[in-house]
Amino acid sequence: MKEPFWSDSNHPSAMHRRDWLRLVGLGGAAAGLGAWPTNEALPADVGEPGGFQSSILAKNKVQENRANPTIVNGRVIQPQRELAVLHRTDVLVVGGGPAGVCAAVAAKRAGADVCLVERYGHFGGLWTGGLVLLVTGHIVQGGKQVCQGIGEEILRRLDKLDGAIINRRPGVDPTVDAEAVKYVMVEMIEEAGLRVFLHSWCADVILSDNKVQGVVIESKSGRQAVLAKVVVDATGDGDVFAAAGAEFEHRSHNIGLVSRLGNLDRVDPEKAKQAPKPRLLGGPTPVPGVNWVNMLGPEEDGLDVNVLSRLEMQHRKFIWRHVQKIRSTPGYEKVYLMETAPQLGVRITRVLRGLSTVRLEDLKKGTKFPDVIGVGGASGGNHGPWQIPYGTLVPVKVDNILAAGRCISAEIRMADLVRLIPNCFVTGHAAGAAAAVAVQDGCPPRQVDVAKVQKILRQQEAYLGEPA
Repeated sequence: MKEPFWSDSNHPSAMHRRDWLRLVGLGGAAAGLGAWPTNEALPADVGEPGGFQSSILAKNKVQENRANPTIVNGRVIQPQRELAVLHRTDVLVVGGGPAGVCAAVAAKRAGADVCLVERYGHFGGLWTGGLVLLVTGHIVQGGKQVCQGIGEEILRRLDKLDGAIINRRPGVDPTVDAEAVKYVMVEMIEEAGLRVFLHSWCADVILSDNKVQGVVIESKSGRQAVLAKVVVDATGDGDVFAAAGAEFEHRSHNIGLVSRLGNLDRVDPEKAKQAPKPRLLGGPTPVPGVNWVNMLGPEEDGLDVNVLSRLEMQHRKFIWRHVQKIRSTPGYEKVYLMETAPQLGVRITRVLRGLSTVRLEDLKKGTKFPDVIGVGGASGGNHGPWQIPYGTLVPVKVDNILAAGRCISAEIRMADLVRLIPNCFVTGHAAGAAAAVAVQDGCPPRQVDVAKVQKILRQQEAYLGEPA
């Protein structure tokens, strides 16, 4: 295979920048790059696909059916325009976090054609991009693990990888390596044969007669439509059901930023005796000497772009300055800031108003539901299991859409349990199975035969609790 000219500069076939400039006739004058006539023929050597010629042609290409916003009487008006249909599918899952990945894989394994859309360039959501590496919420009193199914399959796959997970034993909350999780999720998605669009943000929904017909996504390719028979909203923020007009509650919560510290295995124990141990050193990860450090952060509105912008800057300043304080502590001079998460730790924003609601009172009573689609666990295993009824995934109004993850219908007292990663596995798994049944039976999700969903979930090794 021909080596690209940007390969290792020590490789015999490597081409340096000056050689490339000479090849295209620009010599050493960088200013000449902007002076090349766009209608002039280029040398054959630089006309290969993806090369210099392709970029010029792309720049001159006129986007079809485009209607730019204009200002009319001081107001910005978006004219009507036609959107290209990028893809058609049975089930569209928007959001590739723990809930979205489980939903997409479950629906595909149940026989549906599935497309997964994710706004970042990786899967895992806050579990990976937010560096929330501790897996907690899957165990209840007595050490029983209630969160099973596809989420447990992800953890089993991590078990087989060197340096991917630690503290993986009964009754204990394990910690994962984010890169290992990203890899495993790609592996599972490719094995399932899912159609995937990364770097794509939900900009709007396609709605007809109060039924969601698909989603408008925004990406570097512009605005395009993905049509679907059923949509699973696994965005975490309820972006899809909110755009569709479903009822929801807008909540504020603490917004932090996670970081990782390196070289904690190189702390000098003798020198460290000279001063108190620094604060906020975090907990261990599968990478030796590396800790992840969580941050609670202030209670703010995670849907306000001004708030998000301010907190990004404030948190990054605080983390950097705090690490410098750690480094000034005797014995800790070699500790360094390895990474700050690319995603803010937004915990709760929109919560669906569903046909049913997860309630603290039901947890305390151990209520059993005939339409149970999963069982939630506890943070630290300090209480019993709680069943999740199917209605928590279904909007009071608006059809052809299901919620999954932290935005399902739950009272505020249950928010800090519903949003935990294993419980997102559970609701995502259920939403994917239900979406597949709705497609196969040709009915909206609110009319789905829950017994069929429960059968699929059990076949896919989900745990639905003890019989009533």
